[in-house]
Amino acid sequence: MDNEELTRLRRLYKADIDEACRVMNDGGVILYPTDTIWGIGCDATNEEAVRKVYDIKQREDSKALIVLVDSTAKVNAHVDAMPDVAWDLIEMATAPMTIIYDHGRGLAPNLLAEDGSVGIRVTGEAFSHDLCFRFKRPIVSTSANISGHPSPANFGEIDEEIKAKVDYIVKYRQEDTGKSKPSNIIKLGAGGEVRIIR
Repeated sequence: MDNEELTRLRRLYKADIDEACRVMNDGGVILYPTDTIWGIGCDATNEEAVRKVYDIKQREDSKALIVLVDSTAKVNAHVDAMPDVAWDLIEMATAPMTIIYDHGRGLAPNLLAEDGSVGIRVTGEAFSHDLCFRFKRPIVSTSANISGHPSPANFGEIDEEIKAKVDYIVKYRQEDTGKSKPSNIIKLGAGGEVRIIR
């Protein structure tokens, strides 16, 4: 790949992130690649945007949504207390891992579980990491499928109904045909207990 092509691809990548951020800042919903499967996303602090995500998935809002951030510092900003074991788990993880923390804060109330807990994942994948960094707020990340249907393993498996209902579809990685999987999920209790959910 020559320098001109590399420059063009970088420009497209940046334009994709700029547009996704603009849409989310306006309360819109995006379809984007993550460190696991493709996700439906929005500003995790915007209650109305989160409601739109539930509507697109045809899912009750009594079920919680996962949130993506780009650093452990951002996790700390959105939970009442980050147990020491959480730092160790994130540091040692060899695959994408979502941790459910007891008390979420500074997030849309309708994305929290009924007990106030929230699932947060620190993403290491390039696009979703850069998107979170640029957006400066946590981003919802829920599988790009209608509730009860199988999760798509790549962009080509996403239902056309989902694509038609979001406000922006990220162009990056649409051609990937690899089979991605959802993250592992671990729930941390107040006393430091660790429970594997998935």
